[in-house]
Parts: sequence; structure tokens; C-alpha cells
Amino acid sequence: MIFIMGALLSCVNSIKEVQKFSESDTLSGMAASNIQYTRSDSGKIQLILKSPLLLKHEGKKTFTVFPKGFYVQFFDTTGKVISTLKADYGIRKKNAGILEAKKNVEVKNLKNKETLYTNILLWNERTKKIIAPGPVKIIGSSRTIYGDSLIANENFTHRTIYGIRGVLKVKEDSLQ
Repeated sequence: MIFIMGALLSCVNSIKEVQKFSESDTLSGMAASNIQYTRSDSGKIQLILKSPLLLKHEGKKTFTVFPKGFYVQFFDTTGKVISTLKADYGIRKKNAGILEAKKNVEVKNLKNKETLYTNILLWNERTKKIIAPGPVKIIGSSRTIYGDSLIANENFTHRTIYGIRGVLKVKEDSLQ
């Protein structure tokens, strides 16, 4: 009996040790599969984000990771989809209001029927700006544009392309 009591008492940890272990071992996180997030304002949908996997970490630096990619639809005030954004990987940094898309990034402007291709794209949710800091390719119905980088609004309707070059399709009879 004395041996059992001694063994039990020798295994007791102090409260401070338990709290210290709990703090370092606890992760403030969440995982969700096949998500759909809708952002609206005054009852009007602004965007819909879909992803097969979402990993969220909360703390001093809150961020959400889309390790299997994501797809976003942007809507105009009438509820019509005007542009889309998709990528194979993404990370949203909540405090900074930045979504970083990587690998096979594609932005479609459905109104102008143009598609932007790049490998890295930053979307600033606060300024509603899209930045592609590296090479870009934009394919339209009558031209293909290449550039070293790009800045655009989130609807991809106004943009500035740096180091622009391109290929235009011209009809033979229009050269005269």
C-alpha cells in the first residue's frame, strides 16, 4: 500500500508545468472539406469562393491555406458573374487582407473574354487590386499579350502591364 501511494504521489506535475505543456501543444486551427464561402453586401453577392480543402490557423497571425487549390467567382451589382480566379494553391492572410494564389493561376474576364495566366498572383481585398509580380500571359479573341508583371482591379477590367509585348491577329485586307 505504501509503495502504491509513493508511486502515485511521485507522478504528480505542478499546475505551472501542465499549463506550459497545454499552451505549447494546443493549436488554434480548423480543417474543412469541400467548402463554399459567399461574401455579400446589402443582400447582393459579391463573390463565391470554393475549395476542396481549407486549413485555418488563428492566433497572432491568422491565415487560411487552400493546399488543393480554390476557385472564386466575382459578381457585379446585378448578380452576374463578371470574372473568375482559380489556382492550384492559395493562402489568405487575414490581418493583411491578402490572398496569394500560386501555381497555374488563371483569371477570366467574362465581359472582355480575356484570360490571364501567371504563376503568382496577389489579391488585396481592401484595395480590391490584383498584382502579378512575375510573368503574365493574357489571351483574348484577337490577341495574345505577354508582360513582366501586372496590376489590375479585382474585376480585371482596368489594368497596367509592365514590359508589355504581344501578338495581334490582323486581316490581310486591313493592311492597305
